[in-house]
Amino acid sequence: MPMAMTLFQHVRQRHNADLGALITAIADGAAAIEAKIRTAGLADDILGAAGSENIQGEEQQKLDVFANLTLIDVMKALPSVAAVVSEEDDEPLIFPDRPNAKFIAIFDPLDGSSNIDVNVNVGTIVSIQAVEPGSDVRAAILQPGTAQVAALYVNYGPSTILVYTAGKGVHAFTLSDGEFLLSTGDMLMPEHGTYYSMNEGNIGESLPVYAKAIGRFRDGTLMGRKYSSRYVGSFIADFHRTLLKGGVFLYPPTKKAPNGKLRLLYEANPLSFIAEQAGGAASNGRYRILEITPTEPHMRTPLIIGSQSEVSAIGGMITITPRE
Repeated sequence: MPMAMTLFQHVRQRHNADLGALITAIADGAAAIEAKIRTAGLADDILGAAGSENIQGEEQQKLDVFANLTLIDVMKALPSVAAVVSEEDDEPLIFPDRPNAKFIAIFDPLDGSSNIDVNVNVGTIVSIQAVEPGSDVRAAILQPGTAQVAALYVNYGPSTILVYTAGKGVHAFTLSDGEFLLSTGDMLMPEHGTYYSMNEGNIGESLPVYAKAIGRFRDGTLMGRKYSSRYVGSFIADFHRTLLKGGVFLYPPTKKAPNGKLRLLYEANPLSFIAEQAGGAASNGRYRILEITPTEPHMRTPLIIGSQSEVSAIGGMITITPRE
């Protein structure tokens, strides 16, 4: 049986060597993170809180810190990277004296890290943006999602899967003996699904239109068939299921998070790019996610992401509902 194509081979053949080197470096970092996760419970430096908070005011887990430093190290070694922006750091890390740098990497090093103590899936999410040589790197960070040249996520689950797009379809690679090998090429999200995914514990805190939409999914009046609920509470796990099975994931604004909870640059944008490349859609309820211009690196947004039919149906309900 011939060996499956490696991630580097795939990116280099379809795109270019510099992008291939960057995505491969991120994959190497992800493999190191995966190895650390596999020993959770056996080592004192993995489970539990690190005793610090990130810029979001969230308690950092020990694995957050390890994942963040690991990814920064593998990316700063590449002269093609002008800057990195992490969920865990207050400010972008800009690398000076790189006049020929092409990329800005914006990432959530360990999405869902609070789940690691209970052995639930966690993930890594990365957005890669282009930067023109000699341009203002700090300003270039604040571009809409349409400026992305690639996006990827890693789902650390029963198997570890890296899913990426660079604008020519969506492709999945499974980690095997330290190498990410092509397992599914040209992935397509189903036109519709049978599941919706939302933290329904927040339903009373969100706008009434979202409760109405969920009710109509459940009774079958929104899409002409009844939907079931599936919610892991780890964004990567919930999105990965939606990519494979269709349906919709939504995190609406709430009283506690009126601007939404998920971050635009390193959560919503990269997964929206992947969703659209797979034939899906993503919206904040009124506007396409990829067309929103960020005002600061840690900007938050509501998110509705999944199959086009479900995203459109919820958006239609919101559009005809007066702003509250």
